[in-house]
Amino acid sequence: MASRPNLRAANVNSEASFGASVGTGRTCPLDYYYQPTVFARGADFTADVLYVVGGLYGNLAAIDELEALASTEQAPVTFVFNGDFHWFDADRKWFDDVETRLSRYCALRGNVETEISRMGDIGAGCGCAYPPTVDDLTVQSNQILAALKSVAQGRAAGCERLSKLPMQLVVEVAGLRVGIVHGDAEALAGWRFSAESLDSAESLPWLERIRQQSQIDVFASTHTCVAALRQYVLPSGRLTVINNGSAGMPNFSRTRFGLVSRISGRPSPHRPLYGTLHKGAHIDAIALDYDQDAFSEMFLSRWPNESPAFLSYFDRIANGAAYDIARARLSAVTHHR
Repeated sequence: MASRPNLRAANVNSEASFGASVGTGRTCPLDYYYQPTVFARGADFTADVLYVVGGLYGNLAAIDELEALASTEQAPVTFVFNGDFHWFDADRKWFDDVETRLSRYCALRGNVETEISRMGDIGAGCGCAYPPTVDDLTVQSNQILAALKSVAQGRAAGCERLSKLPMQLVVEVAGLRVGIVHGDAEALAGWRFSAESLDSAESLPWLERIRQQSQIDVFASTHTCVAALRQYVLPSGRLTVINNGSAGMPNFSRTRFGLVSRISGRPSPHRPLYGTLHKGAHIDAIALDYDQDAFSEMFLSRWPNESPAFLSYFDRIANGAAYDIARARLSAVTHHR
């Protein structure tokens, strides 16, 4: 297991990334798509300090740490859990605890919440839209989805709540229009906000198009489970993209903390791992140093050795992801003419 990096690698080809029908777990359902113009609206709400929390994966210890971080802020904090807050919690009490803790906060649905609340099986599996670069063992996460769905389907009210969560939000922060998504600017399970795609020159025309059509200054996403912060100077204006990777699992080599995206006109009281400014607003990746032992114990009680989740994820949980922080942080602003 140690030889497998277990990263959801991205493919810059959009058809391969979320349009190909090559098997369960590798498809993107039609109802996952939307136009970038959906963001060209008034803000759904404003926030002084915004924490965007993607990929919690049922990690209750990470929620504890989030609330502790927020308690030291000098202004009210707005949490947005932008999908896949359920995943490993395929246990009735664990699932209910996650639902109870998150019920007080704003949330989007990710592919996990969409598929566990969907009545019937449309053959999408986890709805992850894995590109061909992701190995088949990771795609076996469909088995995790099946176990989680059997728990969720016994909670009709919970499924109804999850199914009605939005796929995107527009939040005004320090004069910026922030588009919060699970995947990318066109699909709930889109991969075009992955580090690989964002670093490709082929993506620049697409970034210019979505910047024009969405009128968004900052996109905050998560789905690829790999962190990235990038900024572009485009003909239509400056665009920043921050992907927090995962709040509930480690994101970098030899680390044991998750990540949360923090956006505010105020500097963070917590030293960012990396960050940038956009029109004076701080856009930062903040370490979420949750109780690793507590989370590992809960994980292993449900997913012991040789279980699907153990095979796909436990090496990352215990040892970190095969990904260096230097690849995530912003190294230069990209200019596109």
